[in-house]
Amino acid sequence: MDAEPTNIAVPPSRLSRRAVLAGLATWTVGGCTALERRLAALPERNSRTLDQLVIHSDWELPSQHRLLDDLRLLRGDVLETLALPASDEPIHVYLFETEKALDEYLQRRHPGLPSRRAFFVKSDTRLAIFAFWGDRVAEDLRHETTHGYLHSVVPNLPLWLDEGLAEYFEVPRTAAGLNVPHAQQLLTLLMTRGWRPGMPRLESLTTLDRMTQEDYAESWAWVRWMLDTDPALRVLLQNYLASLRGQAVYVPLSVVVKSHRPEAEQQLCEYLYSLSLARS
Repeated sequence: MDAEPTNIAVPPSRLSRRAVLAGLATWTVGGCTALERRLAALPERNSRTLDQLVIHSDWELPSQHRLLDDLRLLRGDVLETLALPASDEPIHVYLFETEKALDEYLQRRHPGLPSRRAFFVKSDTRLAIFAFWGDRVAEDLRHETTHGYLHSVVPNLPLWLDEGLAEYFEVPRTAAGLNVPHAQQLLTLLMTRGWRPGMPRLESLTTLDRMTQEDYAESWAWVRWMLDTDPALRVLLQNYLASLRGQAVYVPLSVVVKSHRPEAEQQLCEYLYSLSLARS
C-alpha cells in the first residue's frame, strides 16, 4: 500500500471558488508554470507534532482528536509488540481534504504512480506520508504510519514483511491485529481452491506492483501467526527484526522459521481454520 518514489511533494487540499479564480488570473498573467506551483504546494498552513509524527494540513485540526491520539498510541504498540527501540526521526504526515487534491498532485508531479488513498514515501532524507481525509482515513493512516515507525528503526525490512506488519497494525487496537477481510479471503481460498501458503514466494516479491490482494492477506497471516499463537514465535520475529537493523545482507525469514517449525505452512493453515471456528 505504499510507494517509494523520490523527491515527492504534495498538492493543496480542496481549492475554494475564490482560489480557483485567483489561479486562473495567475495563469493569465504568469502562464502555466505559476499555476503548477500553486497546485503543487504542500498542505502546511497548520502543523502539529505528536511524538515522532509531524501532522501537516491546510485546515485546523481539533486540539483533541481520537484518530491523532490513536496514531500516537500506535507508536508504542509497534515498538512494544516488536521489541524495537524508539526513534526520534520525524515522520511527516501531509493531509489533504479530498481525494481529488491528492490525485491532482500525483498526476502533475508523478504521473506514473497509481491512484491510491494514501502513500508512504521514503527518501534519503525524509520519511513522509500523504493521505486524504476520507471515510477510511483511520485505516489508511494506521497502515502508512506503521511503515513510518518501522522504517525509522529497521531500514532493511523485506517488502512482504513490511506490508504484513502494516496490515496487522492497520486495524483498530481492539481488534488485536485480526484483519477480518484477510482472514475470510484466505479461508475461502483454503476451502474452495486448495490454496497453500508459501513464505519463500512472498520473499521473491520485490516491487509493490507484483503484490496482489492475496499476497497482502498472506503476509498479514504469517505476521499474526507469529505474533499471536506462541511466545516463542513472537520472540523469533522480534529477534529477526533486531538482526535486520545491523545487517545489509540477511538470511530470509522463511529459512529461520523453517529451522524452528518444519511444518510452518500446515500450522498456518490450521491457525486460519481456528480463526473460522472462533468466529462461528
